[in-house]
Amino acid sequence: YKLWYHKAGQDSAVMLVDKSSVGMKLGMTVSEFGKLEFSKSGRRLFFNTSEIQPAKDTSLVEIDLVRLDVWHYKDDYLQPVQLNRLTRDLQQNYLAVYDFASGKPQQLATVEIPTIYQAGDGDADNFIAVSDYGMRIESQWTGNTKKDIYLVDVKTGNAKLVRKSMSGVMNPSYISTTGNYVLWYDYKAKNYFLYSAATDSTVNITAKIKTKLYDEDHDSPSDPTPYGVMGWLEGDSAVFISDRFDIWKIETNGTGKTESLTRSIGRKERTTYYPLIRDSEKKFYKSTDKVLFRKFNSVNKDAGFAMIAMDGSSFTDLEVMDHKFLMPSFISKDQVASNGSFLVTRESYVKSPDLYLLQPSAPTSQPGVAKNSASLVEKKISSINARQKDYNWGTAELYKWTTFKGKPSEGIIYKPEDFDPAKKYPVILYFYEKLSDGLYTYHPPMPTPSRLNISFFVSRGYIVFAPDISYTIGHPAASAYDYIVSAAKDLTKHPWVDAKNMGIQGQSWGGIQVAQLITMTDMFKAAWAGAPVANMTSAYGGIRWESGVTRQFQYEQTQSRIGGTLWDKPELYIESSPLFHLPKVKTPLVIMANDADGAVPWYQGIELFTGMRRLDKKVWMLNYNGEAHNLMQRKNRKDIQIREQQYFDWLLKGAKPAVWITDGVPAVRKGKDWGLNLSDGQ
Repeated sequence: YKLWYHKAGQDSAVMLVDKSSVGMKLGMTVSEFGKLEFSKSGRRLFFNTSEIQPAKDTSLVEIDLVRLDVWHYKDDYLQPVQLNRLTRDLQQNYLAVYDFASGKPQQLATVEIPTIYQAGDGDADNFIAVSDYGMRIESQWTGNTKKDIYLVDVKTGNAKLVRKSMSGVMNPSYISTTGNYVLWYDYKAKNYFLYSAATDSTVNITAKIKTKLYDEDHDSPSDPTPYGVMGWLEGDSAVFISDRFDIWKIETNGTGKTESLTRSIGRKERTTYYPLIRDSEKKFYKSTDKVLFRKFNSVNKDAGFAMIAMDGSSFTDLEVMDHKFLMPSFISKDQVASNGSFLVTRESYVKSPDLYLLQPSAPTSQPGVAKNSASLVEKKISSINARQKDYNWGTAELYKWTTFKGKPSEGIIYKPEDFDPAKKYPVILYFYEKLSDGLYTYHPPMPTPSRLNISFFVSRGYIVFAPDISYTIGHPAASAYDYIVSAAKDLTKHPWVDAKNMGIQGQSWGGIQVAQLITMTDMFKAAWAGAPVANMTSAYGGIRWESGVTRQFQYEQTQSRIGGTLWDKPELYIESSPLFHLPKVKTPLVIMANDADGAVPWYQGIELFTGMRRLDKKVWMLNYNGEAHNLMQRKNRKDIQIREQQYFDWLLKGAKPAVWITDGVPAVRKGKDWGLNLSDGQ
């Protein structure tokens, strides 16, 4: 392939680059899979190159070709990963640039340094490169790789090593707009470091900040991730870095001057601030900018708005009539008018999403007060779901309790709209990590991919409780027991809870916890587990087939939270594996395990089913043929919704069971009878 250029007024196109051009490396050519892009000034044209591939050998006969995969212990990636990314690797290409002033191409990316981040809209003298070349194998058990960071001279292509084997976080937002600075967050130091191209020096730029810059609620063995970089000030004079609640403005001129843009109000009020408007064309903030922020209070889950001057001169709370709502993470610049009014969607559990026009009034200030205030004039301009009033909906509220081990926790309790405290209600506990921040999330009663359809069950007269869970590393099952079972027991102190009719439901990690819990308690009358792991010892070395990666990192570093290898801590793997404790099970269980699940191998569901069947326990398994980890096809979502209702109604409400529950669906009836009719048997 060749690269041609045509300019208005020219008679014909001019060839700029081919494989023989001065500056092109031997064995490289213009890639057909790359993209063409001019720098903002038009002085540069970016294109991609690839290795010249040998011609296909047509002498080979198909019938004689052996088909196999050879796994090698020194491969960067496991064979399933290689096969998963085969098209990408066959189309591998590397960034290059054609400079119109010199009339020559320059290779920037290489096999060893494949990722280049541009700066200055493509016109900067230096770009930033990142590479994990030679360090990829360990991602099998760490879940990520160390990175080398380079400063790349765009004119010469020379790459200067800035940081070797960085264990932390670096992404494009960490690069200054001119390319003169690059940040990275170091996991070990738990701070951000700033490299200056002008001085060829690196400093800890967040040393003066005493609050944690990383996830304060992190409870897995891996290193906690930072809250991130909000952006840069014009001219790279400062960078804005977030902690959990506040935003810090840090000067880059060597003084390290640090001030809280949010005046430390965020931490004082337990409120997080996020820029509300997303504008891909805005590369930096100006000192004269006044930026609209959305607020979220972690205690009461209320939302709101604020207007903050980027030079720190003003901080204005924009007061709304009702703080109890949820809104999108961001809005586009097209939703903001020149007079300052803006459009947002707002929702709560009881109010479906609608569009509101908000107009700020002039701010008022009080002496000695850290922030001003201004009201927002609200106008509702849509009414999307007027028919909801015709249905028995529900309410959502925070519920707090103390776990068996004395730890305070919270969750969301959903009650029917016609709730009567004089009646008793069956309860379903639904859980997945922490859900309480979604207090004001609207749950449409449409069939879900496999999680509990909260609005549907609440409307049918159930109480649904979603407890938050915090974990002790090494003991995920015991942690789930401490939070979920203590929550269930705390609920039973209320006379409106039917303590004899409580069930649990979870999907994926929640499904695993369901399977664990029924081996630890018999207080639940019904259980439903979607995509559970039954045996951590066999799942440890398994494959996540959607991506091709091994599951080892999950147990050693992330969600499964064991914190060591199978050989270092075998007793912990067994402790949290339901398979080894199935003789204790007394609760009936439905398992969903789909044969095209790309996250949890479906044979884990088989191990759980066959184990319980061998022990003569009540168990059913649903395998939606060709379906994924979460159901994708609407017909299957509707089907599981019906079965879930039938199952819980049978055990928690005393309704008649369906035929699939009493008799199953034999293979000879598959596709003819789905077993959804009600049975006379029990």
